[in-house]
Amino acid sequence: MDVVLPCLDEAEALPWVLARIPAGWRALVVDNGSTDGSADLARALGATVVHEPRRGFGAACHAGLTAATADVVCFCDCDASLDPGHLVSFVRDVLDGRADLVLGRRRARTRRAWPAHARAGNFALARLLRRRTGLRLHDLGPLRAARREPLLALGLDDRRSGYPLQMVVRAADAGWRIAERDVPYLPRTGASKVTGTWRGTWQAVRDMSRVLAEPPAGGRTAP
Repeated sequence: MDVVLPCLDEAEALPWVLARIPAGWRALVVDNGSTDGSADLARALGATVVHEPRRGFGAACHAGLTAATADVVCFCDCDASLDPGHLVSFVRDVLDGRADLVLGRRRARTRRAWPAHARAGNFALARLLRRRTGLRLHDLGPLRAARREPLLALGLDDRRSGYPLQMVVRAADAGWRIAERDVPYLPRTGASKVTGTWRGTWQAVRDMSRVLAEPPAGGRTAP
């Protein structure tokens, strides 16, 4: 399996994250312009490093998806807030045919792990997603797994913080079976680039609201 890890200045968290990649899986660290030596450290720790000069969470995720070669591709943040070891059960659900896309429902271990403004933004997006697609999801977290070729066929084109939501919306439009699994959510290492402040959170909500405004697109095939 390939695990896509979008990375922007995460040198402090990388050893913890990469040590928890399941045995035999490949870590694809997508460096998005780090200045703290993240790329060199990731390479030294055995990861495959992909460079994506265009800034944006979606740009980094999609560069990793494009570089992946495994049948099933996973995504995980690179800030030590989520343990990629939990992806084993996600992949099993996909391979066994129980789901086409599996998302991690974050369960915060401490208040610091998920500040109030970030929870509020996530709650608002989940309600908007339900209105748009009918999906009764609780979280739009970054820990996820799906088959690579169907993901590419979704034609994802958001390159900012709307990318994870666009994946879910277009998968729902294509009739995918989407499931959630509870995962522990830990305090991240370092400062968040997106949801570290109310301003950042609501900027992300605004980006994602544009995704939700997309009309349903036909022609996308289910896995």
